[in-house]
Amino acid sequence: MYPTTYHRPSSLAEASRLFAEAGDAAYISGGHTLLPAMKTRLAAPENLIDLRHVPELRGIEVTSENVSIGAGTTHHAVSQSGAIRQAIPTLAAMAGTIGDAAVRTLGTIGGSVANNDPAADYPAAVLALSGTIITDRRTIPADAFFRGLYETALEEGEIVTRLSFRLPEAAGYAKFRNPASRYPMAGVFIARHRGGEVRVAVTGAGNDGVFRVPEMEAALARDFSAGALKGITVSPAAMLSDIHGTAAYRANLVGVMARRAMENLGSAVAID
Repeated sequence: MYPTTYHRPSSLAEASRLFAEAGDAAYISGGHTLLPAMKTRLAAPENLIDLRHVPELRGIEVTSENVSIGAGTTHHAVSQSGAIRQAIPTLAAMAGTIGDAAVRTLGTIGGSVANNDPAADYPAAVLALSGTIITDRRTIPADAFFRGLYETALEEGEIVTRLSFRLPEAAGYAKFRNPASRYPMAGVFIARHRGGEVRVAVTGAGNDGVFRVPEMEAALARDFSAGALKGITVSPAAMLSDIHGTAAYRANLVGVMARRAMENLGSAVAID
């Protein structure tokens, strides 16, 4: 690590002002992506602006169409919310599988999505649930938000304030975790929406981060069952390959986790 100046704003306006005035600055919430990057000197901001104490970033709202979650809401709060459990039980269950108790207590939904960490769970949920990312400047649909590993449509200094998810008719999530890090090597979130639209999103496995699988979506739109996915594969050429698993291994995991997600609709399954 190296010297950095810590700032604790109490409003969005103050956070934005600090960012503009500080020069070399970075926002931090849970810190589970930024702090490891700082420890390895992959990131070196001179100023850290902590968003955890900004009240505008809190709160959960549920309507007949959507679930809206403040960006500063922790994974634990999402997992324990009765309103979310009733509206989108798979989303709450997925939040309860993230990391360990310490990670869930500190990590936030906004930080997870804003960093687009390839090992994060939430990006798959945002894509599959046709989510919307609300910032202090605009509203961005999920399909236009994620742009590659650690890359998003966010502009310099822009703050994610809320995330909105469409209420699906059915949803399921399954992931295979690296036994050491607990990060998903492949996680698949599947959601069927009104009108028959099906969205399948994969996290943890792709070269370019979270992505959708059109072939699976089309098959499930015709027959919303695990059997409909038989024989559908993803290309290893689009998969990550490292010491934990080859591209071919991850490609196979995507198919297996998609079937597990379909077999556990209304819940989330984490496999070690």
